Amino acid sequence: MTGSTGAQRPESLGDLLGGRRGAVDATIPPVAFAVGWFVGGDSLWGGVWAAVLAGLTLAGWRLRRGDRPRSVLIGLLAVCVAALIALRTGRAADFFLLQLLSNAASTLAWVISIVVRWPLLGVVVAAALGQRGRWRRDPALVRAYSRGSWVWAATYVVRLAVFVPLWLSGEVVALVVARVALTWPLVATAIAVSWVVIRRSLPPGHPGLRHPVDPDQESTPQAAPDSPADPDSPAPPVGPGDPVDPNTPVDPRR
Repeated sequence: MTGSTGAQRPESLGDLLGGRRGAVDATIPPVAFAVGWFVGGDSLWGGVWAAVLAGLTLAGWRLRRGDRPRSVLIGLLAVCVAALIALRTGRAADFFLLQLLSNAASTLAWVISIVVRWPLLGVVVAAALGQRGRWRRDPALVRAYSRGSWVWAATYVVRLAVFVPLWLSGEVVALVVARVALTWPLVATAIAVSWVVIRRSLPPGHPGLRHPVDPDQESTPQAAPDSPADPDSPAPPVGPGDPVDPNTPVDPRR
């Protein structure tokens, strides 16, 4: 009988990079904002109240499911900050301004991580596999993760290319549609493409992501084991001043 042991399932790559749960957090409050804004006759307050209520409901549901309180509060805080920005500027499209800034910062972070040879995709995958920093000692893995990280940097560039013109023109409904289309579907595509890029970037014979290769250990010569003594070989000669072992056979020719 397999019961609940209390052990949590290890997070997958999709979980760590957003996953379906992250897509729900990213889409439900904006959809609620657009619905409240539209039903209220372009009422900014109607959209804000709808988004905050959706965020609170989502946070309560996630807490009941046992999600980490910090991640739940961060998601709720993001909704509240987006609502405050829209109220402060008086522009409904500014509810999505925080998302634009987040995508711009993410693009910069992914690119910098590649340049300094700490690709974020390697950091995330290593965290999922429990490898810590061992993967960085493998030049082939660092190169493969760097190429895969460009795929993720491109996803944020795509979002910015779509969101910014819509935000500038104040297209609230189009922003919501783009937000839904460019969350989990785009993440799933990036996971698949980056996996192919990583596999093709690894040299033939590489053991894979779970087994980083340390070139320093491979290049260290192994000491040859001592060969067992041959019982038929003659004993070394004993000099005049050497101590004599009573168990050592005496050569009768001496």
